[in-house]
Amino acid sequence: MARKAVKLASWTSIALAASGGYLYSNKHLDPNDFGAVRVGRAVATTAAISYDYLTSLRSVPYGSEEYLQLRSKLHDLFLSFDDTPLGAASLAQVHKAVLRDGRTVAVKVQHPKVQAQSSKDILLMEVLVLAVKQLFPEFEFMWLVDEAKKNLPLELDFLNEGRNAEKVAQMLQHFDFLKVPRIYWELSTKRVLLMEFVEGGQVNDKDYMERNKIDVDEISRHLGKMYSEMIFVNGFVHCDPHPGNVLVRKHPGTGRAEIILLDHGLYQVLTEAFRLDYCHLWQSLIWTDMEKVKRYSQCLGAGELYPLFACMLTARSWDSVNRGISHAPVTATEDTEIRNNAANYLPQISQLLNHIPRQMLLILKTNDLLRSIEAALGTRASASSFLNMSRCCIRALAEHKKKNTCSFFRRTQISFSEAFSLWQINVYELILRVKGLRLTSWLSTLLCWLFPAPH
Repeated sequence: MARKAVKLASWTSIALAASGGYLYSNKHLDPNDFGAVRVGRAVATTAAISYDYLTSLRSVPYGSEEYLQLRSKLHDLFLSFDDTPLGAASLAQVHKAVLRDGRTVAVKVQHPKVQAQSSKDILLMEVLVLAVKQLFPEFEFMWLVDEAKKNLPLELDFLNEGRNAEKVAQMLQHFDFLKVPRIYWELSTKRVLLMEFVEGGQVNDKDYMERNKIDVDEISRHLGKMYSEMIFVNGFVHCDPHPGNVLVRKHPGTGRAEIILLDHGLYQVLTEAFRLDYCHLWQSLIWTDMEKVKRYSQCLGAGELYPLFACMLTARSWDSVNRGISHAPVTATEDTEIRNNAANYLPQISQLLNHIPRQMLLILKTNDLLRSIEAALGTRASASSFLNMSRCCIRALAEHKKKNTCSFFRRTQISFSEAFSLWQINVYELILRVKGLRLTSWLSTLLCWLFPAPH
């Protein structure tokens, strides 16, 4: 029952989070916070691995002699295996182990009854959603059930997760700051995934970063680049970037800051039409072209609720959207306004979420999780993050135009326009940095004058 509650709550959080009223705190839904799930960590022991490896545990009673014999066969696979999990969630838990050849690995083990329970979980969710609709006809949450039916089977297939990990590693191989743990296919199954063991601190842990001399702003920029590339350029998006799935460390060889991306079960594949409209929309939001904000919001299904859609997408007030989200900093007053207004617009939010493309739902969830990380690091809504997004949008739109023309002259023209636009952004970013350095220097001089060193 705990897993049912966790799954329902996690999907419901999309609707509330997307409204811009997620409060920008660190109080996100975490299955580890549920006592029942913590107790459940002990349920899936290392014998679950033998279940898939030996394909004979299904009918073996827990604690029986045959069960213990199967468990002992783990020693044929591993030199050592830590019974205590490194972490646990509603679907699986992860153990540290050492293979016979000396490689240290992370072993992700699916909880034994999850497969059998998944259809019941979805049925329960459907009943609850229909009950809510009877009580509150203005709320439309059937999309929650549709998304769960589509995504839960994918999350339960660990071989699919392994393929996603390899695909994103290949896709983003030009980012030397990104580490995706290698998958060991020879010992992986649908319910057990073996991968390279990599350690690091959670991406929202500022104390860890300070202790390890990791630049918070650099990590935030890297995270923005990584996700902008996934969303705008490739249309293949890791949709669960909560802090437990995004670690940071100093690379043991180079000493440079590195992001470790984990848990690749939930990805959203964007259609080209959606991705290009989304590029156009963000370009319009960044450069405050309100006519195009309306046009591309409506292309994405927002209709006359496009102002609400723009606010949900940016987590900013409509006034800030009109003034320019890349120019107007987020204030405490604006945060309060968003929190207070979110509940008032729940019927409209429900209506909007029921009409926008299904691919947008996980993008909204992903955006919110990324903003929560930025809020924890104190880098929220920085100008550099918007500029990185704009770069990716320019590249994606230019690539689409070049792909759809046969004229060499036209392709050259598009390439020149792309290079010029990117150069303009680089110049603008340089100006912002110079202004920032001058301000820092001025503040330093002022502080020295106000508080001179004692003689």
